[in-house]
Amino acid sequence: MQSDAHRVVVVGGGFGGLFAARTLRRAPVQVTLVDRLNHHLFQPLLYQVATGILSEGEIAPPIRNVLRRQRNLEVELAEVQEFDLERRSVTAARPDGRRFRIPYDSLIVAAGAGQSYFGHDEFSRWAPGMKTINDALELRGRILGAFEMAELEPDAGKRREWLTFAVVGGGPTGVEIAGQIAELSRKVLNDDFREIDPASARVMLFDGGEKVLASFGDRLSDKAARGLERLGVEQHMSSIVTDIDRTGVVVKSGGEEKRFPARTKVWAAGVQASPLARLLAEASGAETDRAGRIAVQSDCTIPSHPEVFAIGDMMSLDGLPGVAEVAMQQGIHASSTIKRRLKGRETSGFRYRDLGSMATISKFRAVVSFKGIRLSGFLGWCAWLFVHLAFLTGFKNRLTTVLGWTMAFIGNGRPERTFTVQQVLSRVAIEQAGGRPFLLSLSGEDDPTEGGEIPRE
Repeated sequence: MQSDAHRVVVVGGGFGGLFAARTLRRAPVQVTLVDRLNHHLFQPLLYQVATGILSEGEIAPPIRNVLRRQRNLEVELAEVQEFDLERRSVTAARPDGRRFRIPYDSLIVAAGAGQSYFGHDEFSRWAPGMKTINDALELRGRILGAFEMAELEPDAGKRREWLTFAVVGGGPTGVEIAGQIAELSRKVLNDDFREIDPASARVMLFDGGEKVLASFGDRLSDKAARGLERLGVEQHMSSIVTDIDRTGVVVKSGGEEKRFPARTKVWAAGVQASPLARLLAEASGAETDRAGRIAVQSDCTIPSHPEVFAIGDMMSLDGLPGVAEVAMQQGIHASSTIKRRLKGRETSGFRYRDLGSMATISKFRAVVSFKGIRLSGFLGWCAWLFVHLAFLTGFKNRLTTVLGWTMAFIGNGRPERTFTVQQVLSRVAIEQAGGRPFLLSLSGEDDPTEGGEIPRE
């Protein structure tokens, strides 16, 4: 690539950034993709990592490997810290702390979003979200570890706490993780323990709305609710979680508060834009909304800076949903706009093509909404299977994922049930555990960090 080639910097290796980079593979440009992680994450399948169906490698291929054949691209493992829109440069820091500047002619920021606890970040200590590989692995340890703790617990009351799971959020992620925990307890672990009956586990789903999967429409929402009911998932609708601690959750419903004992909690409600959205807004003077998303113009550019694009979950435009399809299409649009500009052609605003919504309820059961078409049950699951295989990156990932699904769906296996001390205690510094036995640390009894702050990743 010539040194005078148009320089494009892409921030973020998620769906938006990856599709933006790929769209430029034959363009006369030099692309630099910057991400603080080395992998692209297929986030919609994180719940399957958390419940032992898939391994992390099957949904998180290395970015360098995915883009290895793109000769006009280089990957920087670094964290972006500053945008200088006047000098047209991005400042980033490598893992060793070294800071460096990357000049650009066009900038595409696709930094995504993280978990939002609606002003109660202290909940994260007891109820991890589902946004990263670390989250999924930690939840795997907590979920599977809960059954191990129940097996060892002589007190019936505490054993019941260990066998109670609380999921907060009735959207696709919450419905999927609740359904899989129920299937895990009732169909996978039934012969593994001697002192407890895993099938007696209580799985509760809390949401402030009136129905699960409300955005799917009444018909599919009702089907999803019935599917969860058949699995034994308790649905507590119009219920707002007001507090979470080590041994349970406090829920407000109908003007009254009630406490539900539960040792394992999962937070699947709410998202917050990446902090880079705020940095970009401060550098450009653009506005942000309550979720921290930066307002963009119709072509996904920042006001007064047509060379800067903000795409995906970190941007706000015409009420577009925070789903992977929006990020992918905007990534393609941003790069296509750059290519058209280089050829002196006219450009246009972004137009979203709604590819529908889908969520799995249990084995062979899913709900799908697409352009007025409503599918559920086995047909919905087949559509879900096809779409997810189509968007997985790389033949190896598709092949190994199919093998994992075969074991989990045709049989009742969970090939990825290994968990480690580090995964379970990823939010508590290992040295703070003082060499305590693993299960004691997991239980939280005499927690050495009680009353202190938990180191965040």
